[in-house]
Amino acid sequence: MTSAADNSADNRSQPGTFPPLASGDRLTRPEFERRYAAARNVRAELVEGVVYVQAAIRHQQHGQPHALLSGWLSSYFMATHGTDVGDASTLRLDADNEPQPDILLRIDSACGGASSIDAEGYLTGPPELVVEIAASTASYDLHDKLNAYRRNGVQEYLVWRVLDDAFDWFVLRKGRYERLPVTETGVIHSELFPGLWLDTTALLRGDLAAAIATLKPGLDSPEHAAFCQRLEELRTKENSKDDR
Repeated sequence: MTSAADNSADNRSQPGTFPPLASGDRLTRPEFERRYAAARNVRAELVEGVVYVQAAIRHQQHGQPHALLSGWLSSYFMATHGTDVGDASTLRLDADNEPQPDILLRIDSACGGASSIDAEGYLTGPPELVVEIAASTASYDLHDKLNAYRRNGVQEYLVWRVLDDAFDWFVLRKGRYERLPVTETGVIHSELFPGLWLDTTALLRGDLAAAIATLKPGLDSPEHAAFCQRLEELRTKENSKDDR
């Protein structure tokens, strides 16, 4: 997520309203939510107690990479019953963190997933995979936000560093993030989602068709079939509990 201070008229407070959100504000999550609800035409998130208000989105640095990753991840979602995909969904993690990940992939709570949808319609708890588009290693996506995701148990974290022409795909092991290996052909394989294969070379050149072609063997693999079967078994088991 790209961020910057927002001084537009649409984000100015009116008499009797909450103060406007501004990047750098330090707020609790309840106070952040109150101000966010009162704001207009603003996208913001709370990371480690600090507000980040999104700036205008540049096409090549964010909009297009976001669309490419969304298409790739949606292809996996469509082939994997028991998963759920989200785009810019508000995520209630803890008292100091309410980010809006660019994209996420989660296992349904009925299938054993760690996140759920609360009574207000918001996601709570850690989704299994979070995806962010960042400018470079200097971005807060690879610092404060990474730490927030790690501490809250997000199992895999994928960052596209657009200006660096690079991807970082982290997996949570014993409370620490470690990078997943990249094959000689530039492919990264998810550990948590069998068959989720990312062709980094294809996406870096903007070729979504090639990226999905690389994904297809993963979707056709025995590991992916076994994963789908396991999710269905968990759903059936959960449904049988509800019927009692």
